[in-house]
Amino acid sequence: MGEPVAAKAKDPAKNPNPVPSVWARQRREPDQPALSRDAIVREAITMLDADGIEALSMRKLGARLNAGATSLYRHVATKDELMELAVDEVAGEIHVPPADTPDWRAAVTEAAGSFRTTALRHPWLSSVLGQAGLAYLGPNLMAFSERLAALFTAAGFPEPSGAIDTVLSYVIGMSTTEAAWLTTVARSGETEADFIARLLPAAQQAAASYDHLSEGYAAGAAVAGDPVALRDAKFAYGLDVVLDGLALRLPR
Repeated sequence: MGEPVAAKAKDPAKNPNPVPSVWARQRREPDQPALSRDAIVREAITMLDADGIEALSMRKLGARLNAGATSLYRHVATKDELMELAVDEVAGEIHVPPADTPDWRAAVTEAAGSFRTTALRHPWLSSVLGQAGLAYLGPNLMAFSERLAALFTAAGFPEPSGAIDTVLSYVIGMSTTEAAWLTTVARSGETEADFIARLLPAAQQAAASYDHLSEGYAAGAAVAGDPVALRDAKFAYGLDVVLDGLALRLPR
């Protein structure tokens, strides 16, 4: 009897793509000059920004590009590969100051702010970063990680990877929450200020019997007219706390 099919599939020597990532697969030459992988990724990002991950499918993407499924799959084999490519493409928008920047805290603050801005421009980004397979193999994400590592190394951190993980965990967590909030506001059809003004009375009433919560909602009402400034202040406060903690790790 011949070798079982399952065994053949698991044999790395017989598997042309043993690593499940688009970056580990040889790129095919295009059969249609008008249809390129770059064009596919750009259109996918447009769809993701407008309607989110759930609305993106290879069939809908092909229809938008006036391309059949066969032509599309010649460039991108699966939706997972497409998401890897989209994540890496938007990662190229994140700015990290050079490693020789004199003030490491200012440089990290700038990089974190750029990440947040990118994540809010593409609300789907933060939620898929941990689900994008081996997306860190992409050139833009690897360059981003390299620049952060150089910055923290130049600052004198004995464990730059730990510092990077700490900052990114905070930024991704805050950006995910903030993007979800802004998506909810957008679906309401109201401005953010109007949306808050409509919800605030009910929230204040619900918190009335809780001393500390009611004080917090009372303070929030005073700045609810400028929700962007309030979100900026919350992000900056938390980032400062994170950087204060990291600063204690620097050799004295």
